[in-house]
Parts: sequence; structure tokens; C-alpha cells
Amino acid sequence: MQERQKNRKLYFNELSITSKRYYIPYISKYKKIEKGMNVLEIGCGDGGNLLPFAELGCNTTGVDLSTGRIKDAILFFEERQIKGDFIASDIFKLKGLEHKFDLIICHDVIEHIKDKATFLSNLPKYMNPEGIIFMSFPAWQMPFGGHQQICKSKIISHFPFIHLLPTFMYKSILKIAGENTGCIKELISIKDTRTSIELFERLVHRKSIRVMDKQLFFINPHYEIKFGLKPRKLPAIIGFIPYVRNLFTTSCFYILK
Repeated sequence: MQERQKNRKLYFNELSITSKRYYIPYISKYKKIEKGMNVLEIGCGDGGNLLPFAELGCNTTGVDLSTGRIKDAILFFEERQIKGDFIASDIFKLKGLEHKFDLIICHDVIEHIKDKATFLSNLPKYMNPEGIIFMSFPAWQMPFGGHQQICKSKIISHFPFIHLLPTFMYKSILKIAGENTGCIKELISIKDTRTSIELFERLVHRKSIRVMDKQLFFINPHYEIKFGLKPRKLPAIIGFIPYVRNLFTTSCFYILK
């Protein structure tokens, strides 16, 4: 397992820096980030993405299925004496959040969801009439599109493209490497629900959700914090080639309405 996956405070801090440096400036082109606005993150994890929004005075709400991650988020915010509301739940089982939010954040979430069509269909009901959605995810075929970085094995967690092997081979390698049942189940689930750029854009179009902007990155903005690499957008000549672009896209940014 990569160090940032074990050290949750380190990961929280890394996410908060990336969010401040890159997510907020990008989103601000389409929605002014200001004190008092309501921000929801679905699949918030430890809450790192939300911290800079809360520091700007936004009313932040984070929802995640993991009770452990939500406990960490509450703790990390309390340590900084920053206010944020965090709920361990399936977002679609909660009441009272409809039509409330100016901004919805879905960072590295859609690739985990089996029924993507239903998920996307339900998102707009949580926005107010002027609200927007910031969606980001790694293209499936990129080197670590399978999220193998969560593996306990140092070799497997740093091994690119292994998630593209046939399922039986992938599962066997994970077992041989000593990964636990929960980890294997999650990784196979991600493989089963793989999210390519083309699949995502087809689903968005079918659900009549408007793409206001899109950016495809060859070097993920988060890699500046992780590896010291400056973000680089995907060259246009590759970005226009369907399916091929998935191999080179480490992160997709979308503004949806």
C-alpha cells in the first residue's frame, strides 16, 4: 500500500492542497466561491477536498458510505477548528438535502458506482437552480485506473496497468500477493464498473446533463503534491481520439449543469 493510503492525515492534507490549488480555481470560472454558499461532496472520504471551501466560509457537507472515513473527517476538521458537516450514509437515503446546494463535488467516485445512470440522474435534485457539479475521475485504461494503489503489497500498489488483465488473472495475482478479501472485492468491483471517458459522456448526454467544460490531464494535478510533477493537459491531438485518450488521461475534470 502506498504511504498516503495508510497515513490518512497525510492524504487529507494532500487532497486539501490540490483542491485549493486546482479545483477551486477551475470551478471559480463557472461559479464564484464565496462565504455562505452550500457545498456538498458525495464520497468525501476524509474530507480533504472540502477543507479549503470551508476555510473560505462555505457551508460544507460531506457524505460517504465509510463510517471510518467520516470519523476521520470530523476529527481532522475539529483539529483545525473548522466547521463542516459529515454524514456516514448513502446520499440517496438522506432526506432534507434536496435543492440545497450551489456546488456538488464528485471526486474519484463515479468509477466505483455500478449503476452510473441512476447516480447521474439523481444528482441534479440536490442542486439549487443556479447550482453546478464538479466531476473528476481517472480514465479506466490509464496506468492506475483500477485504484491498485490501495493494495497492501508494495509491488502491486506500484504496478501500472495490472488492472487491465483478465479478471481471473487479476484476482489470482491479488490473492498471491496476500491482499485481503475486502480489498480484492473492491478492486474487482472497480474493474466491473470501469469508467471510460466515452461511457461517462454517453451517460451524461442520455440524462440531459449539460457539459459546461471538460479538461483531460496527461499529468494529474494531484501528482504535483504526490510526485512533484507539474500538471499537464492532454495534447489536443490525443484528446480528440476516442478510446485511445483513455490510456493517457490520468484525470478528467468536468463542470456539469
